[in-house]
Amino acid sequence: MFNKILIANRGEIAMRIIRTCKEMGIKTVAVYSSADKESLPVRFADEAVCIGPSASKDSYLKMSNIIAAAEITNADAIHPGYGFLSENAKFSRVCQEHHFKFIGATPEQIDGMGDKATAKSTMKKAKVPVIPGSDGLVENISEAKKIAKEIKYPIILKATAGGGGKGMRVVWEEKELEHAWDAAKKESGAAFGNDGIYMEKFIEEPRHIEIQVAGDQYGAACHLSERDCSIQRRHQKLVEETPSPFMTPDLRKRMGEAAIKACKAISYEGVGTVEFLVDKHRNFYFMEMNTRIQVEHTITEEVINYDLIKEQIKIAAGVPISGKNYEPILHSIQCRINAEDPFKNFAPCPGKITNYYSPGGHGVRVDSHVYAGYVIPPFYDSMISKLITVAQTREEAITKMERALDEYIIEGVRTTIPFHKALMRNEDFRKGNFNTKFLESFDFSSMKE
Repeated sequence: MFNKILIANRGEIAMRIIRTCKEMGIKTVAVYSSADKESLPVRFADEAVCIGPSASKDSYLKMSNIIAAAEITNADAIHPGYGFLSENAKFSRVCQEHHFKFIGATPEQIDGMGDKATAKSTMKKAKVPVIPGSDGLVENISEAKKIAKEIKYPIILKATAGGGGKGMRVVWEEKELEHAWDAAKKESGAAFGNDGIYMEKFIEEPRHIEIQVAGDQYGAACHLSERDCSIQRRHQKLVEETPSPFMTPDLRKRMGEAAIKACKAISYEGVGTVEFLVDKHRNFYFMEMNTRIQVEHTITEEVINYDLIKEQIKIAAGVPISGKNYEPILHSIQCRINAEDPFKNFAPCPGKITNYYSPGGHGVRVDSHVYAGYVIPPFYDSMISKLITVAQTREEAITKMERALDEYIIEGVRTTIPFHKALMRNEDFRKGNFNTKFLESFDFSSMKE
């Protein structure tokens, strides 16, 4: 087992990793930018090293500074958390070269799943259902028109190096294709330095359901059931839950088996998720694989009593997994509490938190890194915390979430709490009648100050 782990991240995920390391008797090193000098990870880690100024490119994305911090503190492993360098094959490779264990996927696995066109090809060979579309990148508009005719409109254009909805365009008929093609290539080139585009059949009324997976260094793999991540705004998840209200035992079995096939196809090492789109007829299609811990890993932990950060660390240290598949025995919901103003189109609201009180009680969990007096910097993700409830049934988990949201006091900055309160009261949400387009017709006027 490792003696000391450097955490190449910040905020709530850094705190989350520190807590598990302490329970495992492992020393921790927090790295921080000048903007995060007063953060809780800096206070609670055994050691802390400043790795640069506020901008991510000069600190949390600066590989040389992170490696130097690991060297001077004699760390023997690096945990990247999520975001930043967590799915960067070069960083995984640099860690190997400097003899630090990267707590995550190998460079080859990250490369293989990071490029969406390559990932889709790999999944087809593994007999994992994929969305009909192009075999790899589409070379030109003529080829795009030909493929679109074969798979039939509507289609969607996607950036191969994309994320967060950038370089993505839905096309409903051929006359729209050329303009969408030009726009997608331009946007993806500007955002990612790679204008490669691939095409898929557009799935109407889709659910975004992911399967949590784990694989060890010896070829074993298992799944830990599903999470429904369909409540999204601009392709960014806001609420996640498990089990999915759309799930059936047969669908869970088939999706779990497909996720394990995906893991074994690349000899996956670590924890991660295989993400699927599920149509209204419960046909499911591989979308992508995230080779890291997920923001929403908490709800899986709650329903199967399983510490996923601990599992990550054990796998990286060479401990075999049990290979057992898990099914949820409770129901859990997570709301992402962000420093954003839902009354002003979710505009970011950095600033000083003047008063803070987090909810508690049975079945309530808050993963956060903030406190009264903490200044939310404008340089990073706007997440303040993750509020999680767990109960015997979905109805009870929603009721508990309503109570917890009412208890949550955050003053000094605007937050997404009013949105989450309105969502929990929404009749369609309570009935489980939603998909990834749900918020496009959501009545935001139902929010209350």
